[in-house]
This record gives sequence, structure tokens and C-alpha cells, in this order.
Amino acid sequence: MQILRKQLFSYVLGGLMLLSAGGPAQAQEIRVSAQLDTSTIALGDQTTLRLRAEIPAGTDVRFPQLADTLSAKVPIVEAGTTDTVQTGPGQQSVTQTYLITSFDAGMQVIPEFEITVGDSAYRTEALPLQVQAVAVDTTKAIYDIKQPLEVSYSWLDWLRDNLLWVALAVVVLVAAGVGWFVLKKRKKAPAPPPAETLPDIPPHELALGKLQALRDRKLWQQGAVKPYHSELSDILRDFLERRYRIPAMEQTTDEIFVALAATDLPDGQKTRLRQVLTLADLVKFAREQPLHTDNEQSMEQAIAFVKEGAV
Repeated sequence: MQILRKQLFSYVLGGLMLLSAGGPAQAQEIRVSAQLDTSTIALGDQTTLRLRAEIPAGTDVRFPQLADTLSAKVPIVEAGTTDTVQTGPGQQSVTQTYLITSFDAGMQVIPEFEITVGDSAYRTEALPLQVQAVAVDTTKAIYDIKQPLEVSYSWLDWLRDNLLWVALAVVVLVAAGVGWFVLKKRKKAPAPPPAETLPDIPPHELALGKLQALRDRKLWQQGAVKPYHSELSDILRDFLERRYRIPAMEQTTDEIFVALAATDLPDGQKTRLRQVLTLADLVKFAREQPLHTDNEQSMEQAIAFVKEGAV
């Protein structure tokens, strides 16, 4: 009888302890976190951001819906799949990965993210990402790794490679000869009066007209941000070719400013030009998403640059 009482007491005590702990499901913790595979990358390199939620098995979890960027200077290259791993009895870890990069040197900040577990929302901590610029030794010249190999190439080789063009040239010459012979027999018609030559439009007036036409089309307001900045950059490059006689349409932004160093262009105008061309390069090649104010400011800077260059 005494043994039976001890067993009954043990069962009651164990039940009370289980109730005081809130049951196994209530003892499980919910934790969310954000982690970078590496917190330091070179300019243009990539790293992986992992958003993780440790939750009871069977619990619904929703990660944030991210578009193309984490911030203005940290674009998303690729969003990975969601991975679920059992970490213990009744407990699992759910991870969402994102492959990210940055084309802006310096300390970038990965913002906080909100992860919803069940009906509750939890926030991760912000993370630092150090983006290191790539050092370029501009004192060294560019040269081939190996010298070009000399290959014998005779006129027969050239004729075999260009047989179609040679045959086409012969046909054209024969047709031209026949046409000349026919025209020679015909009475020569009087030549028409020369067309009136129009005066050349000054480069700044031509550029200002193109800029106004671009503004009137409202490209960036319709979501066409990349075409807007690409055309804005081309208008300025065409103006530089006409005004300062440099091959700006074929040069990179850095090459343009090397060429402008030999001109009398003031530093203030160079600053305006660099802001417009640099933002256009980021939009075209780095998928930068500028603010609406940045789009309009680029137009204002371009118009001011052209007007100052008219003097």
C-alpha cells in the first residue's frame, strides 16, 4: 500500500511539473536571424545572405518579399530556394538565401528584415557589409601575353576566303559598265539646281532641343529608367563631340575626363558632367534604381552643363 502511494505521488508530481513548463510545444523557442557568408567583399564580388527562422515543426513561416535590391547600393543577384532542416524533436530550421553584390566601395548596411512566424512578426538585426575598392596600377601599360604568331597567307588564300565578295564585285562592275554605256547614248539631262544649304545648328542648341524632347517623353515616369539615362548620356556625349572635338561616343566615362583635361572646361562643369554620366553608368551596368529626384536632377544638371558650355 505504501509503495502504491509513492508511485501515485510520483505521477502527480511529474504531471504538475509538465503543466508548469507549459508542455513540450510551449517550451520550444522561436528565433530569427540574418547572416552573411562573408562580411567583406571586393567591389563587384558576391556573397550570400541567409535569413533563418528556428521554429516548432509545422509552424507557418513567411519571409519578406524582396525585389531586385536590399538597399540602394546592394542589389540582389539571385534569390535562392527555401531550405528546411529538422534540428531536434519537434523543432526545425527554415532558411531563405539571397546572392547579393555591391558596386559602391565603403561600408554598406544590410537592413533589418521582418519574418512572420504564425501570427507574430520577428525582426532580424542589421548587418554591416564592407565593400573594398579594387586597386588599379595605372602606371603599367597594357600588353599582350604572347606575341602574335605569323601565319603565311597568300593571295590564293585571300581569294578563296573572299570568293563571294569577288564575284559580287565583278557583277557590280559589269552592271556599272553596261549602265554607263546606256547612259552615254542618252541625251544628258540638265542638272537640277543645287539644294539650298541650311545653316549649321550650334551644338548647345541641338543638345538643348534633344534634352527637352527627352524630358517631354516622360520615360522614367513610365518606368523606363534605363532607357532614360542611356539616352541622356548619349545626348551629352554627342554634345561633347561637337563642342570639344573628342570621340566621347566611343569612350568610357573615365576616358572622357582624361580627354577633357586638355580643354578649358571649368571644374564646376566637370562636376555636373561626372554626376550625370556616373549615375547613367550605374543604371545601365549595375542595375541601380535611382530616386525620382535623382532622375530629374540628372536632367537639370545636363541642361545646366550644356548652357554653360555654349559660352
